Amino acid sequence: MTTTTSNDFAIDVSKKGLGYNKPQQMGRKLWGPMWVMAIMAFPAAFILGIVRSNAVSSGEAETTVAALGHVTTGVMFIGFTAVFAAISFAIARILGEFRKGGGEVQELVTTEVRTLKMPPTAKIFILGMAMGMMALLIASIAHLVVAAQVSSGSLSLASAETAAITLEAVRRLGVAVYLVAITFGLATIIKVLRFQAIRLRELA
Repeated sequence: MTTTTSNDFAIDVSKKGLGYNKPQQMGRKLWGPMWVMAIMAFPAAFILGIVRSNAVSSGEAETTVAALGHVTTGVMFIGFTAVFAAISFAIARILGEFRKGGGEVQELVTTEVRTLKMPPTAKIFILGMAMGMMALLIASIAHLVVAAQVSSGSLSLASAETAAITLEAVRRLGVAVYLVAITFGLATIIKVLRFQAIRLRELA
């Protein structure tokens, strides 16, 4: 396999299609489980919200209400983490199908298979996805830890409220980074389509 540049695209030239790369293999395996996790987490957060609402209306202790608030938010953003991960892995899966399918088509009609090297947009997509996931997971786990500390009495209500405000900032940052990463993933799909359209014209 050799590396070259064609039509402003960095490509790998080989005799056979290269198939899925590692991120695309992960995408094929994990996009489904992530959707299932999201489907489970959001209803759980909804039920916890109802429980917290009942606790408020029935005059439960403030510590109980505060702890339930943190648990509900933590579970909800585990759901957000899962759904964003599912979308990201689905994008990786789509890119994998283009890569594998394009290689197979070229194998049928020519002795030289040209495969687009991972573009910078794809690398930013992967990095952004990892950073966004980390931020949301850390915030979600921190909410559960705060809830446990409030319930045990080792953390005051004022400190719990401060933690909620801080963790909200972390969650917002994580969501923003995730959405930007997904945008770069979609930009990568566009680049792959451009490359394959040019390659099809060359083969024709």
